[in-house]
Order: sequence, then structure tokens, then C-alpha cells
Amino acid sequence: MNLIKSLEWRYATKRFDATKKVKQADLEFLKESVRLAASSYGLQFYKVLIIENQEIKEKLKPASYDQSQITESSHLFVFCQFDKLTDEHVADYIKLVADTQNMNINDLKGYSQLIKGSIAAKTNIEQENWNAKQTYIALGNLLAAAGELQIDACPMEGFEAAKYDEILGLKEKGLKATVIAAVGYRSPEDQTQFAKKVRKSKEDLFVTI
Repeated sequence: MNLIKSLEWRYATKRFDATKKVKQADLEFLKESVRLAASSYGLQFYKVLIIENQEIKEKLKPASYDQSQITESSHLFVFCQFDKLTDEHVADYIKLVADTQNMNINDLKGYSQLIKGSIAAKTNIEQENWNAKQTYIALGNLLAAAGELQIDACPMEGFEAAKYDEILGLKEKGLKATVIAAVGYRSPEDQTQFAKKVRKSKEDLFVTI
């Protein structure tokens, strides 16, 4: 499948076949697509929880307005941003850059200060909004990768983030849930799969200047 065909095939799945599970090799492909997602400065100031434990999914369902995707899916991806951005987070990233690219960490001091200054210039609300946006970029990669494998997915904002944080113990980890995605395989009972995809035309959507 090429990318456009994959995107034409996928839709926000409303019902999953709970008897079908994503194979480990395919799950690793999905994880790698998220890992390679673009991120501002390359920081990846977030973590992704992958919930496959059915008991935990059952606990999360009421905090998701009882949507069936939570419990019927094979896996539930929970994208979590750090609740506070610190100089230590930046230092960890700079060390990773130095180690990965075989650089002297002292040569990255200017870059480190640039990042720290950019973050410090933002209010707490601006930092939160900026960081949340990064998780959505990673979510986009997940959806495209799932379509490539013909694995169904449903991105979801319809959940109570504070309750997710409590159930998953995120606050203690310095995290907060921002967006989730259920993945698995569509149920034959999901009538949404037969609906024609509705999107604006290119002429309506794009403006070339």
C-alpha cells in the first residue's frame, strides 16, 4: 500500500474486533513510527503508554465516556506530556545528541542555552500547549503507520484526562495524558467503515501564494 492509499483506507474506527490482537512485530513498527516523529528541537518531551492489560482498559472505559474502543481495541496508546519542563530535561537531550552524534558536549552549550531560553520565555500555559502539540505530531505518525499495515486506529480526545492521570498514576511520574489512540482491527459490525470518506477538495483546502 502506498501512503495515499493507506490514508484513503483508514478511518476513525468505532468498533473493534476484540478477538484480534496486533502482532508484536507490527506493534514494534507502530512504536518505531512514533519514535521517529518530528518534534520541536527534537526534544520529544513526552512518553507514550501502551495499554494492553484488559483490566486497566476496563478501568479507563468509564473515564472515556464508556466508548467501546477502549476495551475492544488490541492496544490503547496514551500520549503523555511532561507536566513541567525543566533544565534537566534539556540536559538529558543534549547528552543524547552528543552521544548519538559523537560530539563533544561542550560544543553544544550554545544550542542548550538556546533551547532553555526558548522554553523559559514561555508562560506555563504556553509551555503546556506547546508540549501537547508535540504529542499530536507523534499521533499523526501512528495513524499513518497503522494505515500502512492495515491496522485500524481511532484517535480520541473524548476522555477525562485527570481521571486517566489518576488511574495510571501519571502525576507521580510527572506526566499528564493529552490524547489517546485505540488500535486493533475493525469489527464487521462497525458500519462506519462503509461510509464514504468526507474531506474538503484540494481547491477548497489549499491556497498557493
